Amino acid sequence: MKPVSFDYVRADSAQDALDVLAGHGEDARILAGGQSLMAVLNMRLAQPALLVDISRTPDLDYVRLDGERLVVGAAATQASVEWRTALASEVPLLGLAFPWISHFQIRNRGTVCGSVAHADPSAELPLVLAALGGEVVLRSRRQRRVLAAGDFFQGMLMTARAPDELIEEVRFPLRKAGERYGFAEFSLRHGDFAVVACAAVVTDTAIRLAVGGVADRPVVDVWPRLVGEDLTTALNDLSWRLGAQDDTHLSAQYRRQLVRQLGRRVIEEAK
Repeated sequence: MKPVSFDYVRADSAQDALDVLAGHGEDARILAGGQSLMAVLNMRLAQPALLVDISRTPDLDYVRLDGERLVVGAAATQASVEWRTALASEVPLLGLAFPWISHFQIRNRGTVCGSVAHADPSAELPLVLAALGGEVVLRSRRQRRVLAAGDFFQGMLMTARAPDELIEEVRFPLRKAGERYGFAEFSLRHGDFAVVACAAVVTDTAIRLAVGGVADRPVVDVWPRLVGEDLTTALNDLSWRLGAQDDTHLSAQYRRQLVRQLGRRVIEEAK
């Protein structure tokens, strides 16, 4: 299947893109890397009248440190973050997650902000952003606003972005002293969408566990430093609370067991 007909505009700056969005609203969609959007267009799950291409806007193509955050602009590719020399010391959880994201060809074209905007509950980058308590910066001609990841993701492929807004950048908190990290996922084949993915941030006093692929958005739980049966109980309670369902790939029971096992694994890896 191919997409319905649409018009195309190539923006030369962020302001160009915002001007187009302000005039077209819900009829327009932002195109950056296109690795998520084009599949949705081809299946006709989205039928915009206009695509606004920001892939060659220099003022949105950046990856830089800003205080205690790694800031990634809307046109920056996933590869431009993945291959940062200092990524393992800056945001270790991102470094752990990138090898699980599809294939390197996709990461060479796909953008970090595009994955966040798509809000697939199985996607790794939204999961990492939620696990770290990162932020999404939304910009329109009217305003710029900053949302916590937990407020931005609102459901399956649903976000808090207004029709005239674009995601200007996302912000990943830098590694804090004493934090340790773990990431793992289960998929039917390497590079496929995650059936269940888990990311952990562990300190001497707390555990922050994020789970993707089960609920309609990344879910984050924060616990004290649980061990033994207390950790087993917490993981079991979380696995049921996520509302896993049977589908053509796996049963709900199997998904719950994956949450328990992968959750424990990433927590133990982060010790």
